[in-house]
Amino acid sequence: MSNRIDLCFEQLKAKNEKALITFVTAGDPDMATTEKTVLKMFEQGADIIELGVPFSDPIAEGPTIQRASLRSLSGGTTLDKIFDLVKSLREKTDKPLLLMMYINTIFKYGTERFFETCKAVQIDGVIVPDMPFEERDEIQETADKYGIYNINLVAPTSKERIKMIAEKSKGFVYVVSSLGVTGARKEITTDFDTLLTPFKEGDYCPYCIGFGISDAEQAKKISRYADGVIVGSAIVNIIATTGTDCAEPVGKFVNGLKTAMK
Repeated sequence: MSNRIDLCFEQLKAKNEKALITFVTAGDPDMATTEKTVLKMFEQGADIIELGVPFSDPIAEGPTIQRASLRSLSGGTTLDKIFDLVKSLREKTDKPLLLMMYINTIFKYGTERFFETCKAVQIDGVIVPDMPFEERDEIQETADKYGIYNINLVAPTSKERIKMIAEKSKGFVYVVSSLGVTGARKEITTDFDTLLTPFKEGDYCPYCIGFGISDAEQAKKISRYADGVIVGSAIVNIIATTGTDCAEPVGKFVNGLKTAMK
């Protein structure tokens, strides 16, 4: 069975559209709100959604997502509760869902049990930002066994490794737009033409740019360089200020992003 992520990119390509991938921290401010917000984002144009698994020490994250992690954990979020959330979402949507998480959480849960559960609840892929590409063997075989895509990341520093990473990637490659931690940025100065050249030279899976995209104007600009854009902190900021009433404002924001990208 083909993965929903592949299907999503095929359908977008046929319509000559770019993917909008959005992120929320699961359980921030609570699970019911996360569920409502995810469905609203899909309804308003998100193509793929990443559910952040909160972690007490999220090294790649800026203050926005760190605070969301803490809010979620203090509300009692666990990986099992996130799996229950996905089960519930799957009764209402067939769009691609990913988990974004740290490697320790997978090891603690048990790698085999983790990917087996991902398959059971119909998670399509995982993004593990603190796992270097060279160490992906620690989970790759198990992920493959259950048909879960392990999404690779490349950064502006990956230059000569980009081709090698692209060759071994499935679903899409997460291109980190700038160095440092996540968070909305006023300006992204990376030279994408140069950085992304290796992708254009081969027949690889799609590549999407994330980290720091904070508004519709940026999403539009960045989407020209890639197959999709990934927006996280800007959405988490809206949730931080609107709490349990966040579904509508987040939906509106997502709609603005998708409209700008068309």
